[in-house]
Amino acid sequence: MSDNNVTVIGNVTRDPELRFTASGQATATFGLAVNRKWQNRQTNEWVEQVSFFNIVVWRELAENCAESLRKGSRAIVSGRLEQRSYETPDGEKKSVFEIVADEIGPSLRWATAQVIRNERRGGDGEGGGGGYSNQGNQGNQGIQGNQGNQGGRAPSRPAPSAEPAATYDYDEEPF
Repeated sequence: MSDNNVTVIGNVTRDPELRFTASGQATATFGLAVNRKWQNRQTNEWVEQVSFFNIVVWRELAENCAESLRKGSRAIVSGRLEQRSYETPDGEKKSVFEIVADEIGPSLRWATAQVIRNERRGGDGEGGGGGYSNQGNQGNQGIQGNQGNQGGRAPSRPAPSAEPAATYDYDEEPF
C-alpha cells in the first residue's frame, strides 16, 4: 500500500465528465473545492482559504461518480496525490497535481443519501461498489440530498419504494 494517501472533503465544482479510453475503460474528472476557515487571533477576524483540486476517477467508480455527483454536491474523496506533466499545443510544458481517487462518498453532515448496490462488473477482482442516489428528495441532484435543509428540522425521507427489497447472496463478499 502506498504512503501517498490523501482524503479531502469539499464541494464538487463541476459535473463529472465521463469519457472512455480507446480500450473502453471509463474515466471521469471533476473539481473539488475544499474550504478552511479560522479566526485570526490578532485581529479576531475570520479568514477563509479555498483550495481547488482536480479529481481523476477510473473504471466503475468513474461511472458511479458520473451518475451520482453533481456540481454543488458535498463529497469525501480518498486517493493518492499525483503529479502529471504535459505539453500544450503551443509547445509549452505544464505540470499539474491531481488526486486519483480510490474511494468517493457523500458527506452526510447536511444531506441524506440512499446507497444502491450495483451488480458486479468486469473481471478485475474489484466489486462493483454502490452508487449514491437520493430518489425522491431532489430529482436528479446526485448525492446532494437535502443539503439545503440545515435548520432544526429533520430532513424529509423518501417514501418507501414499492419495489421488493434487494436479496443478497450471503456466501459472496459484500463489497
